[in-house]
Amino acid sequence: MRSRLRRLVLGATALFTAASALPAAAAPSQARAEQHPSHDGMSAVIRYTEYGIPHILAKSYADLGFGTGWAQAADEVCTLADGFVTLRGERSRYFGAGTAADGALSGARTNLASDLYFRGVRETRTVEKVLAEPAPAGPSREVRGMMRGWAAGYNAWLKKNRITDPACAGASWVRPVTEVDVAARGLAIAAISGEGRFVDTITTARPPAGATSPGARSARTPDAKAVAKAADELWGDPGMGSNAVAFRGDTTASGSGLLLGNPHYPWQGGRRFWQSQQTIPGELNVSGGSLLGTPAVSIGFNAHVAWSHTVSTGVPASVHQLRLDPADPTTYLVDGRPERMKKRTVTVAVKDGTPVTGTQWWTRYGPVVTSLNSQVPLPWTATTAYALYDPNAANLRFADTSLGFSKARSTDDVLASLARHQGIPWVNTLAADRAGHSLYTQSQVLPRITDELAKRCSTELGRTTYPASGIAVLDGSRGDCALGSDPDAVGPGIFGPARMPTLKDAPYAENSNGTAWMTNADRPITGYERIFGTVGTQLGLRTRGGIEDVAAMADRGGLTVRDLQRQQFANRVPAGDLAAGDVAKACAALPGGTATGSDGKAVDVSEACGVLKAWDRTMDTGSRGALLFDRFWRKLERAVPEDRLWKVPFSAADPVRTPNTLNTDASGLAGALADAVAELRGAGIALDAPLGAHQFVVRGGERLPVPGGAGQLGVWNVIQPTWDAAGGGYTEVPFGSSHLQAVGWDGGPCPVARTLLTYSQSSNPKSPHFADQTRLFSGEKWVTSRFCEKDILSSPKLRVVRVHEHR
Repeated sequence: MRSRLRRLVLGATALFTAASALPAAAAPSQARAEQHPSHDGMSAVIRYTEYGIPHILAKSYADLGFGTGWAQAADEVCTLADGFVTLRGERSRYFGAGTAADGALSGARTNLASDLYFRGVRETRTVEKVLAEPAPAGPSREVRGMMRGWAAGYNAWLKKNRITDPACAGASWVRPVTEVDVAARGLAIAAISGEGRFVDTITTARPPAGATSPGARSARTPDAKAVAKAADELWGDPGMGSNAVAFRGDTTASGSGLLLGNPHYPWQGGRRFWQSQQTIPGELNVSGGSLLGTPAVSIGFNAHVAWSHTVSTGVPASVHQLRLDPADPTTYLVDGRPERMKKRTVTVAVKDGTPVTGTQWWTRYGPVVTSLNSQVPLPWTATTAYALYDPNAANLRFADTSLGFSKARSTDDVLASLARHQGIPWVNTLAADRAGHSLYTQSQVLPRITDELAKRCSTELGRTTYPASGIAVLDGSRGDCALGSDPDAVGPGIFGPARMPTLKDAPYAENSNGTAWMTNADRPITGYERIFGTVGTQLGLRTRGGIEDVAAMADRGGLTVRDLQRQQFANRVPAGDLAAGDVAKACAALPGGTATGSDGKAVDVSEACGVLKAWDRTMDTGSRGALLFDRFWRKLERAVPEDRLWKVPFSAADPVRTPNTLNTDASGLAGALADAVAELRGAGIALDAPLGAHQFVVRGGERLPVPGGAGQLGVWNVIQPTWDAAGGGYTEVPFGSSHLQAVGWDGGPCPVARTLLTYSQSSNPKSPHFADQTRLFSGEKWVTSRFCEKDILSSPKLRVVRVHEHR
């Protein structure tokens, strides 16, 4: 049986190899075939190995998209279908207008706000206009083929299979999709940190009533410091994060590069990663993780290069303050000439109710917005309004950039793809290659706001917000304040590749969502514009801990993939190393072993002193004292201002080791300890309870302990559970480490790679791949990647499925 299966796979491989190895004269006919598939339709061969990982074999990009769409639907049909409801602006129709929205594709709080925004995108044919742009501004023929194929594969799976996932079995909202739906998902992902964060205010912005009244004219100017703080929180904590490190060849045992990627993403919903290998023989062979609903590999590796992404510090949008026509608050002035806002009227169907019609107001810069958050309004008055500019709202170039990575043979090729397509919206890129090169670059799509432009054109508000947080508030009434164009940029209003902070061939390049400045402590990056991030400012604990760890690894040398695996699960707590010993001593010195909590009650904390002293300073599942320190540290950071937390302040001359030495005399420290002790006891949790007893997920009735800890503690392996005091402690883990990959080369033809999809491949509780990799993560184990054909064919779990379009 095994021999017969092997012959079948080899036959399919040979067939596809022959189909892809066309002579040059046949290339035009192949292109025509991709644009106009034969009556037989699209097809692919999917070879499944351990943990349900599909290896998709196809003869064209359209067929590859087809196999990918089919396989994604098989694992994640309900999650995908729910996202397409969002993109069609139909959540209110099926789920009710006031229900909390799907947070995967925008920051909308309700279904109604989400629908008003996405219906507006659909009705203005925004996606179709971007699709019609010639490459590189628009998608290439190859990516168009993959998107068209993905839609056809998803639809073919729906037509052939019965849905077993209870989340959407029998649901009327699970419907076929089109290439436009697939492209709309890519556009929404690109804009999620720009327009996507402002959906609520975009859909509720209204011109002032009684615009000529004194009240309308005298609305309070926003407080600049409050706006800066809100902007910093808005883009400084995006609900996504990551670590990654690339090592140069002279630090490794083989002389080749090494890469460890550790993105932090939600464990449920449409922002999950999904694993696959994509192969067009002779053309493409790549393995990695794709964001759901996208046809290309987002982070991954091939035979020559590996790459990952980390959420960057760049601010992906800007605000333009408008001077309004005194007679009409929907008309603004540019160089004294009036321009009318465009009124976008959108009607949304509502479940068990009458349709709702809303309006949005759009300008040459983008939509009118009236707040950064609920605490910081940007009031639309008779004289002033604010518009948001997001260059990623028309960016469909991410897939082409990723496809360029997938075909790269070196880190230079990675940079070349970034330079040609300029499609990365809100992340950094780190890469390593077989030849021993390392790379970090913050090559992303940002508004082209130079420090000179900000100095010349910032409004009074912007003069505070830009240096404090990187968000520009520019004078939209002046034509000379337009963003302009770089000669090497793919379009106007964004930076070109030459402006991007980049570090090539350092012994290590590390990023943990910090500024580009400290990618390597010995080779700081400087000279970039403020909108990219800061220089010479205090680092987060995760960045400090990461640099300490990887710098020591590089100095030690002789590194292998196994060292990367150890780093991922070291679960070291830098905050604990810095402070736990001092906290234990301060605890032991408390009179009578008691401290007063924030509620004024005395708490016996004497037991906590010994627990913290004995704690091993890790967030392993068996660590005793980890949970106590975790809860204490969160409370301490809220109780004690940063400038009073440490005795030795931050120094830009020693950024990795400062600040340090906990200020145990700070008012609030003892109270934070009392509150943490009272909180755990109130939840019935022993102070020395092992972490894994209370940090967990439940899969099929099985409670799985989860290692790792909060990023604010400095832990590399980020796990961010939610505390529910009434529920008795932490709820199931909703966010953290996701698609892990440790990749290198040892001189052989195949990359040496270990991967792990922490939440497993399928969201369907009836799937055998609903929890299998989660069990591995619980035990800190990895999957050995099967990249080369010999490894795929030797899998004891090999299962081959040939899929094709049904006509």
